[in-house]
Amino acid sequence: MSVGKNAGKNIIEVQNASYVYRSNIEDRQDVLALNDVSLSIRQGEFLAVLGRNGSGKSTLAKLMNALILPSSGTVIVNGIDTTNEDMLWDIRSTVGMVFQNPDNQIVGTVVEEDVAFGPENLGVPPKEIRARVDEALEMIGMSEFKKHAPHQLSGGQKQRVAIAGILAMRPKCIVLDEATAMLDPVGRKEVMRILRRLNTEEGITIVHITHHMDEAGMADRILVIDEGKCIMIGTPGEVFSDVKKIKSLGLDVPQVTELMHELNKYGFDFPTDILTVDEAVKRLQAYLNDE
Repeated sequence: MSVGKNAGKNIIEVQNASYVYRSNIEDRQDVLALNDVSLSIRQGEFLAVLGRNGSGKSTLAKLMNALILPSSGTVIVNGIDTTNEDMLWDIRSTVGMVFQNPDNQIVGTVVEEDVAFGPENLGVPPKEIRARVDEALEMIGMSEFKKHAPHQLSGGQKQRVAIAGILAMRPKCIVLDEATAMLDPVGRKEVMRILRRLNTEEGITIVHITHHMDEAGMADRILVIDEGKCIMIGTPGEVFSDVKKIKSLGLDVPQVTELMHELNKYGFDFPTDILTVDEAVKRLQAYLNDE
């Protein structure tokens, strides 16, 4: 899979960035969460980030939104150094964050009030806020719920509202820190459908941190982090074809990719970059027709 058609200049550049969590307790050591990481993310691409717990994924996400600043190195967002305090609102309106638990991100008592919260803080005029709220809710298919209380919604619907709140700020990039982790399969599917559409139709850059390999398989590129370092980066086909390495990092590959890998152990010669059931079925049918 090639980088999305909307991809262009770099919207985020991470240059030799490290981050150390300092300990305030005397007998506890500081923790090096990221170690000399360099990464460029192009405007309009869909990047998935994989890594076991404690690998540094969430730390990297927070650096992209200037929630934290690098201990060393540089993070540039849309041409702005994140250490520039005067430009903090510009950075955070460029890169929106969606977290794992939508309840921690929803602040309004009514859906449309919650979506309006971000642009209100940016000082957007009321008439423009109204237009942005309506547009954002329309984009994520939640217009009919605008007068509902968020606590009455399902997990997937709440996460869609959280995404709408970010969209109302008109970001160029959305970073999702395991935003589908608490959702059931239906909720996960609806959030991923929205993310893919925002990426392909609206040109919004998506950085999706996930534990779900099928979600990562939808990305243009995958970054694998382990012990604070970038270990692998490439297309889903390139990354997942190295099944042995992925498993050595405590991760899995999509089930169909593993199926092909296992079949090849018995003398078959199927491609190892197959990611979807449809692809696998075509390959298996072609093989059976040749027999």
